[in-house]
Amino acid sequence: GTNFGMYYILKHMPPGADALGPDNVLTLMLSVLTGAPFSGQSRMTANAKSPLTGAIGDAQAGGFFPAEMKNAGFDGVVFLGKAAKPVYLWLNNGQAELRDASPLWGLGCWETETRIREELGDDKVEVTCCGPAGENLVRTAAIINMRNRAAGRTGLGAVMGSKNLKAVAVRGSLRPTYADAKGVKAVAALGATEFKTNRGMQELGELGTAGVVLSQEFAGGLPTRNYQSGTFAHAEEISGERLAETILVSRDTCYACVVRCKREVETDDEYQIKRELGGPEYETIATFGSYCEIRDLAAVSKANALCNDYGLDTIGAGATIAWAIECYEDGILTDADTDGLALRWGDAHAMLAALEAMAFRRGRLGNLLAEGSARAAAQIGPDAQARLITVKGAEAPAHMPQVKRSMGLIYAVNPFGADHQSSEHDPSYEENAGERSLGWLAELGLTRPVPAMSLGEEKVEFTLITQYWTSLMDVLNLCQFDWGATWQLYGPATVAQVVNAVTGWDTTLPELMEAGARRVNLMKVFNAREGFTRDDDKLSPRLHQPLTGGLSDGVRVTEEEIEHAKDLYYKLAGWDVATGNPTGARLEELGVAWVIG
Repeated sequence: GTNFGMYYILKHMPPGADALGPDNVLTLMLSVLTGAPFSGQSRMTANAKSPLTGAIGDAQAGGFFPAEMKNAGFDGVVFLGKAAKPVYLWLNNGQAELRDASPLWGLGCWETETRIREELGDDKVEVTCCGPAGENLVRTAAIINMRNRAAGRTGLGAVMGSKNLKAVAVRGSLRPTYADAKGVKAVAALGATEFKTNRGMQELGELGTAGVVLSQEFAGGLPTRNYQSGTFAHAEEISGERLAETILVSRDTCYACVVRCKREVETDDEYQIKRELGGPEYETIATFGSYCEIRDLAAVSKANALCNDYGLDTIGAGATIAWAIECYEDGILTDADTDGLALRWGDAHAMLAALEAMAFRRGRLGNLLAEGSARAAAQIGPDAQARLITVKGAEAPAHMPQVKRSMGLIYAVNPFGADHQSSEHDPSYEENAGERSLGWLAELGLTRPVPAMSLGEEKVEFTLITQYWTSLMDVLNLCQFDWGATWQLYGPATVAQVVNAVTGWDTTLPELMEAGARRVNLMKVFNAREGFTRDDDKLSPRLHQPLTGGLSDGVRVTEEEIEHAKDLYYKLAGWDVATGNPTGARLEELGVAWVIG
Protein backbone atom coordinates (compact mmCIF):
# COMPACT_ATOMS: atom_id res chain seq x y z
CA GLY A 1 0.00 0.00 0.00
CA THR A 2 1.07 3.56 0.68
CA ASN A 3 4.16 2.54 2.66
CA PHE A 4 5.36 0.55 -0.33
CA GLY A 5 4.87 3.58 -2.57
CA MET A 6 6.37 6.07 -0.13
CA TYR A 7 9.64 4.13 -0.01
CA TYR A 8 10.19 4.61 -3.74
CA ILE A 9 8.91 8.18 -3.77
CA LEU A 10 11.21 9.33 -0.97
CA LYS A 11 14.15 7.46 -2.51
CA HIS A 12 13.75 8.58 -6.11
CA MET A 13 11.93 11.94 -6.21
CA PRO A 14 14.09 15.04 -5.71
CA PRO A 15 12.73 17.68 -3.32
CA GLY A 16 10.80 20.42 -5.06
CA ALA A 17 9.95 18.30 -8.10
CA ASP A 18 7.24 19.66 -10.40
CA ALA A 19 4.17 17.51 -9.80
CA LEU A 20 3.44 17.61 -13.55
CA GLY A 21 7.07 17.16 -14.56
CA PRO A 22 9.15 14.05 -15.30
CA ASP A 23 10.78 14.05 -11.85
CA ASN A 24 7.53 13.14 -10.13
CA VAL A 25 7.33 9.46 -9.17
CA LEU A 26 4.03 7.62 -9.56
CA THR A 27 3.47 4.33 -7.75
CA LEU A 28 0.61 1.83 -7.99
CA MET A 29 0.82 -0.64 -5.11
CA LEU A 30 -0.99 -3.69 -3.77
CA SER A 31 -0.49 -5.48 -0.44
CA VAL A 32 0.21 -8.96 0.87
CA LEU A 33 -3.56 -9.56 1.10
CA THR A 34 -4.59 -8.49 -2.40
CA GLY A 35 -6.25 -11.23 -4.40
CA ALA A 36 -7.13 -13.47 -1.46
CA PRO A 37 -10.72 -14.79 -1.67
CA PHE A 38 -12.41 -12.76 1.06
CA SER A 39 -14.41 -9.55 1.10
CA GLY A 40 -12.66 -6.21 0.95
CA GLN A 41 -9.12 -7.07 -0.19
CA SER A 42 -9.15 -6.04 -3.88
CA ARG A 43 -7.85 -2.50 -3.61
CA MET A 44 -4.89 -0.60 -5.03
CA THR A 45 -3.12 2.51 -3.74
CA ALA A 46 -1.75 5.25 -5.99
CA ASN A 47 0.82 7.76 -4.74
CA ALA A 48 2.79 10.66 -6.21
CA LYS A 49 3.29 14.34 -5.53
CA SER A 50 -0.15 15.88 -5.91
CA PRO A 51 -0.57 18.42 -8.72
CA LEU A 52 -3.56 19.80 -6.81
CA THR A 53 -1.87 20.51 -3.47
CA GLY A 54 1.91 20.17 -3.92
CA ALA A 55 1.81 17.80 -0.94
CA ILE A 56 1.80 14.02 -1.08
CA GLY A 57 -0.93 12.57 -3.23
CA ASP A 58 -2.80 9.46 -2.12
CA ALA A 59 -5.79 7.62 -3.55
CA GLN A 60 -7.27 4.13 -3.46
CA ALA A 61 -9.57 2.20 -5.79
CA GLY A 62 -11.30 -1.16 -5.70
CA GLY A 63 -12.86 -3.37 -8.33
CA PHE A 64 -11.28 -6.36 -10.06
CA PHE A 65 -8.11 -4.65 -11.32
CA PRO A 66 -6.10 -5.06 -8.06
CA ALA A 67 -6.74 -8.81 -7.75
CA GLU A 68 -5.98 -9.33 -11.44
CA MET A 69 -2.73 -7.35 -11.12
CA LYS A 70 -1.71 -9.75 -8.35
CA ASN A 71 -2.62 -12.67 -10.62
CA ALA A 72 -0.46 -11.11 -13.31
CA GLY A 73 2.51 -11.56 -10.97
CA PHE A 74 3.04 -8.01 -9.72
CA ASP A 75 2.82 -6.38 -6.28
CA GLY A 76 3.40 -2.86 -7.56
CA VAL A 77 4.67 -0.59 -10.30
CA VAL A 78 6.93 2.47 -10.10
CA PHE A 79 6.79 4.99 -12.95
CA LEU A 80 9.80 7.30 -13.44
CA GLY A 81 10.36 10.01 -16.04
CA LYS A 82 8.09 10.60 -19.04
CA ALA A 83 7.41 8.52 -22.13
CA ALA A 84 8.29 10.11 -25.46
CA LYS A 85 4.81 9.32 -26.78
CA PRO A 86 1.59 7.96 -25.27
CA VAL A 87 2.00 4.42 -23.95
CA TYR A 88 0.19 1.86 -21.86
CA LEU A 89 1.78 -0.80 -19.67
CA TRP A 90 0.82 -4.42 -20.28
CA LEU A 91 1.41 -6.79 -17.34
CA ASN A 92 0.83 -10.47 -18.07
CA ASN A 93 2.08 -13.45 -16.03
CA GLY A 94 5.28 -11.82 -14.84
CA GLN A 95 6.03 -10.01 -18.11
CA ALA A 96 5.91 -6.22 -18.53
CA GLU A 97 5.68 -4.40 -21.84
CA LEU A 98 5.14 -0.76 -22.79
CA ARG A 99 2.86 -0.55 -25.82
CA ASP A 100 1.88 2.33 -28.08
CA ALA A 101 -1.18 4.20 -26.81
CA SER A 102 -1.24 6.95 -29.44
CA PRO A 103 -4.56 5.66 -30.87
CA LEU A 104 -6.03 5.77 -27.36
CA TRP A 105 -5.05 9.36 -26.56
CA GLY A 106 -8.13 11.53 -26.24
CA LEU A 107 -10.49 8.64 -25.55
CA GLY A 108 -12.68 8.33 -22.49
CA CYS A 109 -12.14 5.59 -19.94
CA TRP A 110 -14.96 3.44 -21.35
CA GLU A 111 -13.54 3.44 -24.87
CA THR A 112 -9.95 3.07 -23.64
CA GLU A 113 -10.81 -0.13 -21.78
CA THR A 114 -12.77 -1.46 -24.76
CA ARG A 115 -9.99 -0.79 -27.26
CA ILE A 116 -7.25 -2.33 -25.10
CA ARG A 117 -9.27 -5.50 -24.62
CA GLU A 118 -9.85 -5.70 -28.34
CA GLU A 119 -6.16 -5.18 -29.09
CA LEU A 120 -5.11 -7.88 -26.60
CA GLY A 121 -7.90 -10.23 -27.66
CA ASP A 122 -9.16 -10.88 -24.15
CA ASP A 123 -12.31 -9.37 -22.65
CA LYS A 124 -11.15 -10.33 -19.15
CA VAL A 125 -8.18 -7.97 -19.21
CA GLU A 126 -8.54 -5.41 -16.44
CA VAL A 127 -7.58 -1.80 -17.22
CA THR A 128 -6.85 1.27 -15.11
CA CYS A 129 -6.38 4.52 -17.00
CA CYS A 130 -6.58 8.27 -17.14
CA GLY A 131 -9.24 9.93 -19.24
CA PRO A 132 -9.21 13.22 -21.17
CA ALA A 133 -9.06 15.13 -17.87
CA GLY A 134 -5.75 13.50 -16.99
CA GLU A 135 -4.39 14.10 -20.48
CA ASN A 136 -5.41 17.76 -20.18
CA LEU A 137 -3.64 17.98 -16.80
CA VAL A 138 -6.80 18.84 -14.90
CA ARG A 139 -5.60 18.99 -11.30
CA THR A 140 -8.58 17.02 -9.97
CA ALA A 141 -8.12 14.20 -12.51
CA ALA A 142 -8.62 10.63 -11.27
CA ILE A 143 -7.35 7.19 -12.20
CA ILE A 144 -10.25 4.94 -13.28
CA ASN A 145 -10.63 1.18 -13.54
CA MET A 146 -13.69 -0.91 -14.51
CA ARG A 147 -15.03 2.33 -16.04
CA ASN A 148 -16.43 3.37 -12.65
CA ARG A 149 -13.89 2.67 -9.87
CA ALA A 150 -11.89 5.80 -9.10
CA ALA A 151 -8.63 6.42 -7.32
CA GLY A 152 -10.11 9.84 -7.08
CA ARG A 153 -8.47 12.25 -4.70
CA THR A 154 -5.37 14.50 -5.13
CA GLY A 155 -5.22 14.62 -8.94
CA LEU A 156 -3.12 11.56 -9.72
CA GLY A 157 -4.82 11.07 -13.08
CA ALA A 158 -3.05 14.26 -14.17
CA VAL A 159 0.27 12.70 -13.14
CA MET A 160 -0.47 9.82 -15.51
CA GLY A 161 -1.29 12.31 -18.24
CA SER A 162 1.90 14.29 -17.62
CA LYS A 163 3.93 11.11 -18.12
CA ASN A 164 2.12 10.16 -21.36
CA LEU A 165 0.90 7.08 -19.50
CA LYS A 166 -2.59 6.32 -20.75
CA ALA A 167 -3.26 3.04 -18.98
CA VAL A 168 -2.10 -0.12 -17.26
CA ALA A 169 -3.62 -3.41 -18.42
CA VAL A 170 -3.30 -6.63 -16.42
CA ARG A 171 -4.11 -10.31 -16.90
CA GLY A 172 -2.69 -13.42 -15.34
CA SER A 173 -3.03 -16.90 -13.95
CA LEU A 174 -0.38 -16.68 -11.21
CA ARG A 175 -2.81 -16.89 -8.34
CA PRO A 176 -1.22 -16.30 -4.93
CA THR A 177 -0.78 -19.15 -2.48
CA TYR A 178 -1.34 -18.89 1.27
CA ALA A 179 0.50 -20.13 4.33
CA ASP A 180 -2.79 -21.23 5.91
CA ALA A 181 -5.39 -21.74 3.19
CA LYS A 182 -7.95 -23.02 5.68
CA GLY A 183 -7.45 -19.90 7.79
CA VAL A 184 -8.08 -17.70 4.75
CA LYS A 185 -11.26 -19.64 3.95
CA ALA A 186 -12.39 -19.24 7.55
CA VAL A 187 -12.09 -15.46 7.26
CA ALA A 188 -14.10 -15.51 4.03
CA ALA A 189 -16.79 -17.61 5.71
CA LEU A 190 -16.86 -15.28 8.70
CA GLY A 191 -17.60 -12.32 6.44
CA ALA A 192 -20.32 -14.14 4.53
CA THR A 193 -21.98 -15.25 7.76
CA GLU A 194 -21.74 -11.79 9.32
CA PHE A 195 -23.33 -10.20 6.26
CA LYS A 196 -26.48 -12.30 6.77
CA THR A 197 -27.15 -10.73 10.18
CA ASN A 198 -25.51 -7.29 9.93
CA ARG A 199 -28.33 -4.95 8.95
CA GLY A 200 -26.00 -2.01 8.45
CA MET A 201 -23.96 -3.94 5.88
CA GLN A 202 -27.11 -5.19 4.19
CA GLU A 203 -28.33 -1.60 3.83
CA LEU A 204 -24.96 -0.65 2.37
CA GLY A 205 -25.54 -3.34 -0.25
CA GLU A 206 -29.12 -2.26 -0.89
CA LEU A 207 -28.59 1.51 -1.00
CA GLY A 208 -24.83 1.98 -1.42
CA THR A 209 -23.16 4.87 0.35
CA ALA A 210 -26.04 7.00 -0.98
CA GLY A 211 -28.00 5.49 1.89
CA VAL A 212 -26.52 8.07 4.29
CA VAL A 213 -27.92 11.11 2.46
CA LEU A 214 -30.98 11.32 4.71
CA SER A 215 -29.15 10.56 7.95
CA GLN A 216 -26.69 13.33 7.13
CA GLU A 217 -29.63 15.63 6.43
CA PHE A 218 -31.39 14.72 9.68
CA ALA A 219 -28.19 15.49 11.62
CA GLY A 220 -27.82 18.88 9.94
CA GLY A 221 -24.64 17.66 8.24
CA LEU A 222 -25.53 17.52 4.53
CA PRO A 223 -23.33 20.24 2.96
CA THR A 224 -25.52 22.61 1.00
CA ARG A 225 -24.90 25.73 -1.08
CA ASN A 226 -21.10 25.35 -0.98
CA TYR A 227 -21.04 24.48 2.74
CA GLN A 228 -23.11 27.48 3.85
CA SER A 229 -25.77 25.18 5.32
CA GLY A 230 -26.04 21.65 6.63
CA THR A 231 -29.58 21.08 5.42
CA PHE A 232 -31.07 20.69 1.94
CA ALA A 233 -34.81 21.00 1.49
CA HIS A 234 -34.79 18.47 -1.35
CA ALA A 235 -32.56 15.84 0.25
CA GLU A 236 -35.14 13.10 -0.20
CA GLU A 237 -35.13 13.63 -3.96
CA ILE A 238 -31.42 12.78 -4.19
CA SER A 239 -31.39 10.09 -1.51
CA GLY A 240 -30.24 6.50 -1.79
CA GLU A 241 -33.83 5.39 -1.27
CA ARG A 242 -35.02 7.49 -4.23
CA LEU A 243 -32.15 6.20 -6.35
CA ALA A 244 -33.05 2.58 -5.54
CA GLU A 245 -36.71 3.22 -6.38
CA THR A 246 -36.08 4.91 -9.72
CA ILE A 247 -32.91 4.62 -11.81
CA LEU A 248 -30.97 1.79 -10.10
CA VAL A 249 -30.81 -1.22 -12.42
CA SER A 250 -28.19 -3.41 -10.77
CA ARG A 251 -25.70 -3.79 -7.93
CA ASP A 252 -22.05 -4.40 -8.82
CA THR A 253 -19.25 -5.68 -6.62
CA CYS A 254 -15.49 -5.92 -6.24
CA TYR A 255 -13.54 -9.17 -6.50
CA ALA A 256 -14.69 -11.74 -3.89
CA CYS A 257 -16.88 -9.28 -1.95
CA VAL A 258 -20.32 -10.32 -0.67
CA VAL A 259 -21.65 -6.79 -0.10
CA ARG A 260 -22.27 -5.59 -3.68
CA CYS A 261 -22.45 -1.91 -2.71
CA LYS A 262 -21.61 -0.44 -6.14
CA ARG A 263 -24.50 1.18 -8.00
CA GLU A 264 -25.38 0.76 -11.66
CA VAL A 265 -27.93 3.26 -12.94
CA GLU A 266 -29.49 3.78 -16.32
CA THR A 267 -31.78 6.36 -17.88
CA ASP A 268 -33.16 6.93 -21.35
CA ASP A 269 -34.19 10.54 -20.71
CA GLU A 270 -32.27 13.61 -21.78
CA TYR A 271 -29.18 12.53 -19.82
CA GLN A 272 -28.70 9.07 -21.41
CA ILE A 273 -26.79 7.34 -18.61
CA LYS A 274 -25.32 3.90 -19.32
CA ARG A 275 -25.04 1.43 -16.46
CA GLU A 276 -21.39 0.53 -17.13
CA LEU A 277 -20.32 3.99 -15.96
CA GLY A 278 -21.74 3.25 -12.52
CA GLY A 279 -23.95 5.15 -10.13
CA PRO A 280 -23.19 7.94 -7.67
CA GLU A 281 -21.72 7.48 -4.20
CA TYR A 282 -22.85 9.65 -1.29
CA GLU A 283 -19.99 12.12 -1.82
CA THR A 284 -20.94 12.53 -5.48
CA ILE A 285 -24.60 13.04 -4.69
CA ALA A 286 -23.64 15.74 -2.21
CA THR A 287 -21.03 17.58 -4.26
CA PHE A 288 -23.06 17.71 -7.49
CA GLY A 289 -26.39 17.77 -5.65
CA SER A 290 -26.72 19.62 -2.35
CA TYR A 291 -23.43 21.54 -2.71
CA CYS A 292 -24.91 23.04 -5.91
CA GLU A 293 -28.54 22.97 -4.69
CA ILE A 294 -29.45 20.56 -7.49
CA ARG A 295 -32.39 18.26 -6.80
CA ASP A 296 -32.37 16.29 -10.07
CA LEU A 297 -30.99 12.81 -9.29
CA ALA A 298 -30.62 11.93 -12.97
CA ALA A 299 -28.50 15.05 -13.55
CA VAL A 300 -26.31 14.21 -10.57
CA SER A 301 -25.93 10.66 -11.88
CA LYS A 302 -25.00 12.04 -15.30
CA ALA A 303 -22.28 14.13 -13.67
CA ASN A 304 -21.01 10.96 -12.01
CA ALA A 305 -20.99 9.12 -15.34
CA LEU A 306 -19.10 11.94 -17.05
CA CYS A 307 -16.52 12.02 -14.26
CA ASN A 308 -15.96 8.29 -14.61
CA ASP A 309 -15.60 8.51 -18.38
CA TYR A 310 -13.48 11.67 -18.44
CA GLY A 311 -11.45 10.60 -15.39
CA LEU A 312 -12.34 13.20 -12.76
CA ASP A 313 -12.59 13.11 -8.97
CA THR A 314 -16.25 13.75 -8.23
CA ILE A 315 -15.49 15.44 -4.91
CA GLY A 316 -12.94 17.86 -6.32
CA ALA A 317 -14.92 18.55 -9.49
CA GLY A 318 -18.31 18.98 -7.83
CA ALA A 319 -16.99 21.15 -5.02
CA THR A 320 -15.06 23.33 -7.46
CA ILE A 321 -18.22 23.90 -9.48
CA ALA A 322 -20.18 24.74 -6.31
CA TRP A 323 -17.50 27.31 -5.43
CA ALA A 324 -17.79 28.78 -8.92
CA ILE A 325 -21.59 28.98 -8.68
CA GLU A 326 -21.37 30.94 -5.44
CA CYS A 327 -18.76 33.25 -6.93
CA TYR A 328 -20.94 33.86 -9.99
CA GLU A 329 -24.08 34.43 -7.92
CA ASP A 330 -22.18 36.98 -5.81
CA GLY A 331 -20.71 38.80 -8.82
CA ILE A 332 -17.12 37.69 -8.21
CA LEU A 333 -17.07 35.68 -11.43
CA THR A 334 -18.55 37.47 -14.44
CA ASP A 335 -19.89 36.35 -17.78
CA ALA A 336 -16.45 37.06 -19.19
CA ASP A 337 -14.96 34.57 -16.72
CA THR A 338 -17.57 31.92 -17.51
CA ASP A 339 -17.66 32.36 -21.30
CA GLY A 340 -21.26 33.51 -20.95
CA LEU A 341 -22.43 30.49 -18.95
CA ALA A 342 -24.80 31.60 -16.19
CA LEU A 343 -23.84 29.54 -13.14
CA ARG A 344 -26.86 29.46 -10.86
CA TRP A 345 -27.84 27.46 -7.79
CA GLY A 346 -30.04 24.56 -8.83
CA ASP A 347 -29.25 24.75 -12.54
CA ALA A 348 -28.32 21.21 -13.54
CA HIS A 349 -27.61 22.06 -17.16
CA ALA A 350 -25.15 24.78 -16.18
CA MET A 351 -23.45 22.39 -13.75
CA LEU A 352 -22.99 19.78 -16.48
CA ALA A 353 -21.76 22.38 -18.96
CA ALA A 354 -19.18 23.57 -16.43
CA LEU A 355 -18.08 19.96 -15.87
CA GLU A 356 -17.55 19.44 -19.60
CA ALA A 357 -15.56 22.66 -19.82
CA MET A 358 -13.39 21.61 -16.88
CA ALA A 359 -12.55 18.16 -18.27
CA PHE A 360 -11.42 19.51 -21.62
CA ARG A 361 -10.07 22.90 -20.45
CA ARG A 362 -12.47 24.64 -22.81
CA GLY A 363 -12.38 28.41 -22.71
CA ARG A 364 -11.57 30.64 -19.79
CA LEU A 365 -14.03 28.86 -17.50
CA GLY A 366 -12.66 25.41 -18.30
CA ASN A 367 -9.08 26.43 -17.71
CA LEU A 368 -10.04 28.16 -14.47
CA LEU A 369 -11.97 25.20 -13.04
CA ALA A 370 -9.32 22.72 -14.19
CA GLU A 371 -6.92 24.25 -11.69
CA GLY A 372 -9.13 23.29 -8.74
CA SER A 373 -10.93 25.84 -6.61
CA ALA A 374 -7.95 27.00 -4.49
CA ARG A 375 -5.68 27.73 -7.45
CA ALA A 376 -8.58 29.28 -9.35
CA ALA A 377 -9.47 31.51 -6.40
CA ALA A 378 -5.86 32.67 -6.15
CA GLN A 379 -6.24 34.01 -9.70
CA ILE A 380 -9.48 35.84 -8.85
CA GLY A 381 -8.71 37.40 -5.47
CA PRO A 382 -9.63 37.51 -1.76
CA ASP A 383 -13.41 37.48 -2.23
CA ALA A 384 -13.14 34.23 -4.18
CA GLN A 385 -10.74 32.78 -1.63
CA ALA A 386 -13.16 33.55 1.20
CA ARG A 387 -15.61 31.08 -0.37
CA LEU A 388 -13.23 28.13 -0.51
CA ILE A 389 -13.86 24.88 1.38
CA THR A 390 -10.33 23.54 0.99
CA VAL A 391 -7.48 22.21 3.10
CA LYS A 392 -3.99 22.33 1.58
CA GLY A 393 -5.75 23.17 -1.67
CA ALA A 394 -7.93 20.03 -1.72
CA GLU A 395 -11.71 20.39 -1.66
CA ALA A 396 -13.51 19.12 1.43
CA PRO A 397 -15.73 16.03 1.20
CA ALA A 398 -19.31 15.88 2.41
CA HIS A 399 -18.81 15.31 6.15
CA MET A 400 -19.01 18.64 7.93
CA PRO A 401 -16.47 19.52 10.65
CA GLN A 402 -19.03 21.79 12.28
CA VAL A 403 -21.17 18.74 13.04
CA LYS A 404 -18.48 16.05 13.28
CA ARG A 405 -15.76 17.80 15.27
CA SER A 406 -13.01 15.24 14.78
CA MET A 407 -13.41 15.75 11.04
CA GLY A 408 -12.21 19.32 11.53
CA LEU A 409 -9.03 18.06 13.17
CA ILE A 410 -8.35 15.23 10.71
CA TYR A 411 -9.06 17.49 7.73
CA ALA A 412 -6.45 19.92 9.07
CA VAL A 413 -3.65 17.51 9.97
CA ASN A 414 -4.10 14.84 7.29
CA PRO A 415 -1.05 14.98 4.99
CA PHE A 416 -2.98 15.03 1.71
CA GLY A 417 -5.75 17.41 2.76
CA ALA A 418 -9.37 17.04 3.79
CA ASP A 419 -10.36 13.38 3.66
CA HIS A 420 -13.31 11.58 5.23
CA GLN A 421 -11.66 8.14 5.10
CA SER A 422 -8.60 9.03 7.20
CA SER A 423 -10.18 8.38 10.61
CA GLU A 424 -13.37 6.99 12.08
CA HIS A 425 -16.28 9.44 12.48
CA ASP A 426 -17.45 11.02 15.73
CA PRO A 427 -20.78 9.20 16.25
CA SER A 428 -18.98 5.87 16.64
CA TYR A 429 -17.26 7.10 19.83
CA GLU A 430 -20.02 9.09 21.46
CA GLU A 431 -21.61 8.01 24.71
CA ASN A 432 -24.72 6.64 23.02
CA ALA A 433 -22.76 4.67 20.38
CA GLY A 434 -23.57 1.02 19.88
CA GLU A 435 -22.05 -1.77 21.94
CA ARG A 436 -20.29 -3.23 18.92
CA SER A 437 -18.65 0.05 17.96
CA LEU A 438 -17.43 0.78 21.46
CA GLY A 439 -16.24 -2.80 21.86
CA TRP A 440 -14.16 -2.77 18.69
CA LEU A 441 -12.74 0.67 19.45
CA ALA A 442 -11.75 -0.68 22.87
CA GLU A 443 -9.61 -3.25 21.02
CA LEU A 444 -7.64 -0.24 19.73
CA GLY A 445 -7.27 1.11 23.28
CA LEU A 446 -10.09 3.64 23.03
CA THR A 447 -12.22 3.32 26.17
CA ARG A 448 -13.34 6.89 26.94
CA PRO A 449 -16.39 7.72 24.76
CA VAL A 450 -17.37 11.36 24.82
CA PRO A 451 -20.41 13.61 24.40
CA ALA A 452 -21.34 14.77 20.93
CA MET A 453 -19.70 18.02 19.74
CA SER A 454 -16.65 17.55 21.99
CA LEU A 455 -13.12 18.19 20.78
CA GLY A 456 -11.11 17.60 23.94
CA GLU A 457 -8.31 15.19 24.79
CA GLU A 458 -10.46 12.06 24.43
CA LYS A 459 -11.69 13.06 20.97
CA VAL A 460 -8.16 13.96 19.86
CA GLU A 461 -6.92 10.56 21.03
CA PHE A 462 -9.79 8.96 19.11
CA THR A 463 -8.83 10.93 15.99
CA LEU A 464 -5.16 9.92 16.10
CA ILE A 465 -5.66 6.24 16.95
CA THR A 466 -8.35 5.75 14.34
CA GLN A 467 -6.17 7.64 11.86
CA TYR A 468 -3.54 4.97 12.45
CA TRP A 469 -6.25 2.33 12.04
CA THR A 470 -7.60 3.67 8.75
CA SER A 471 -4.01 4.23 7.66
CA LEU A 472 -3.40 0.54 8.29
CA MET A 473 -6.35 -0.23 6.04
CA ASP A 474 -4.54 1.63 3.26
CA VAL A 475 -1.25 -0.13 4.05
CA LEU A 476 -3.00 -3.49 3.70
CA ASN A 477 -5.28 -2.17 0.93
CA LEU A 478 -8.42 -3.28 2.75
CA CYS A 479 -11.81 -1.74 2.07
CA GLN A 480 -13.01 0.34 5.00
CA PHE A 481 -16.60 -0.68 4.28
CA ASP A 482 -15.75 -4.32 4.99
CA TRP A 483 -12.93 -3.89 7.51
CA GLY A 484 -13.38 -1.36 10.31
CA ALA A 485 -13.54 -0.62 13.97
CA THR A 486 -17.22 0.22 14.30
CA TRP A 487 -19.96 -1.55 12.25
CA GLN A 488 -18.38 -3.49 9.38
CA LEU A 489 -18.00 -7.20 8.58
CA TYR A 490 -14.62 -7.57 10.24
CA GLY A 491 -13.16 -5.98 13.37
CA PRO A 492 -9.60 -5.22 14.49
CA ALA A 493 -8.71 -8.66 15.88
CA THR A 494 -9.42 -10.33 12.55
CA VAL A 495 -6.83 -8.21 10.74
CA ALA A 496 -3.82 -9.85 12.39
CA GLN A 497 -5.53 -13.22 11.96
CA VAL A 498 -5.89 -12.86 8.20
CA VAL A 499 -2.43 -11.35 7.65
CA ASN A 500 -0.90 -14.32 9.45
CA ALA A 501 -3.04 -16.81 7.53
CA VAL A 502 -1.99 -15.32 4.19
CA THR A 503 1.71 -14.81 4.94
CA GLY A 504 2.67 -17.22 7.67
CA TRP A 505 3.93 -14.35 9.79
CA ASP A 506 3.33 -14.07 13.51
CA THR A 507 2.28 -10.43 13.60
CA THR A 508 0.01 -8.74 16.13
CA LEU A 509 -2.52 -5.92 16.03
CA PRO A 510 -0.15 -3.47 17.83
CA GLU A 511 2.60 -4.22 15.31
CA LEU A 512 0.19 -3.66 12.43
CA MET A 513 -1.04 -0.42 13.98
CA GLU A 514 2.58 0.72 13.99
CA ALA A 515 2.63 0.15 10.24
CA GLY A 516 -0.39 2.46 10.02
CA ALA A 517 1.44 5.09 12.06
CA ARG A 518 4.48 4.66 9.81
CA ARG A 519 2.39 5.56 6.77
CA VAL A 520 1.15 8.81 8.34
CA ASN A 521 4.69 9.76 9.34
CA LEU A 522 6.23 8.97 5.94
CA MET A 523 3.64 11.13 4.18
CA LYS A 524 4.21 13.92 6.69
CA VAL A 525 7.98 13.71 6.14
CA PHE A 526 7.39 14.13 2.41
CA ASN A 527 5.34 17.25 3.08
CA ALA A 528 7.98 18.67 5.42
CA ARG A 529 10.56 18.15 2.70
CA GLU A 530 8.32 20.16 0.37
CA GLY A 531 8.11 23.05 2.86
CA PHE A 532 4.82 22.27 4.62
CA THR A 533 4.51 23.22 8.30
CA ARG A 534 1.89 23.57 11.00
CA ASP A 535 0.63 26.70 9.24
CA ASP A 536 -0.60 24.52 6.40
CA ASP A 537 -2.59 22.32 8.79
CA LYS A 538 -5.62 24.58 8.82
CA LEU A 539 -9.16 24.80 7.54
CA SER A 540 -10.28 27.47 5.12
CA PRO A 541 -12.33 30.26 6.79
CA ARG A 542 -15.63 29.00 5.35
CA LEU A 543 -15.27 25.80 7.38
CA HIS A 544 -15.21 27.85 10.60
CA GLN A 545 -18.33 29.85 9.81
CA PRO A 546 -21.69 29.10 11.51
CA LEU A 547 -24.11 27.03 9.47
CA THR A 548 -27.55 28.35 8.60
CA GLY A 549 -30.89 26.58 8.69
CA GLY A 550 -32.11 23.27 10.03
CA LEU A 551 -30.85 21.35 13.03
CA SER A 552 -27.32 22.74 12.74
CA ASP A 553 -28.31 26.40 12.44
CA GLY A 554 -25.65 28.51 14.11
CA VAL A 555 -23.32 25.56 14.73
CA ARG A 556 -19.63 26.20 14.12
CA VAL A 557 -16.17 24.94 14.99
CA THR A 558 -13.78 27.78 15.81
CA GLU A 559 -10.21 28.24 14.72
CA GLU A 560 -9.21 28.31 18.39
CA GLU A 561 -10.78 24.87 18.96
CA ILE A 562 -8.84 23.41 16.04
CA GLU A 563 -5.56 25.01 17.11
CA HIS A 564 -5.92 23.64 20.63
CA ALA A 565 -6.77 20.19 19.26
CA LYS A 566 -3.71 20.37 17.01
CA ASP A 567 -1.47 21.00 20.03
CA LEU A 568 -2.82 17.86 21.68
CA TYR A 569 -2.62 15.86 18.45
CA TYR A 570 1.01 16.74 17.72
CA LYS A 571 2.04 15.81 21.26
CA LEU A 572 0.25 12.46 21.11
CA ALA A 573 1.74 11.77 17.67
CA GLY A 574 5.27 12.50 18.87
CA TRP A 575 5.62 15.45 16.52
CA ASP A 576 7.09 18.89 17.03
CA VAL A 577 4.29 21.16 18.21
CA ALA A 578 5.83 24.27 16.68
CA THR A 579 6.29 22.85 13.17
CA GLY A 580 3.64 20.13 13.16
CA ASN A 581 6.17 17.69 11.68
CA PRO A 582 7.60 14.38 12.92
CA THR A 583 10.62 14.44 15.22
CA GLY A 584 13.74 12.40 14.60
CA ALA A 585 12.99 10.40 17.73
CA ARG A 586 9.55 9.43 16.44
CA LEU A 587 10.94 8.37 13.07
CA GLU A 588 13.63 6.34 14.80
CA GLU A 589 10.96 4.67 16.92
CA LEU A 590 9.06 3.70 13.78
CA GLY A 591 12.17 2.35 12.06
CA VAL A 592 12.25 4.94 9.27
CA ALA A 593 15.05 7.27 10.38
CA TRP A 594 16.60 6.72 6.94
CA VAL A 595 14.21 9.35 5.56
CA ILE A 596 16.20 12.13 7.25
CA GLY A 597 19.65 10.78 6.32
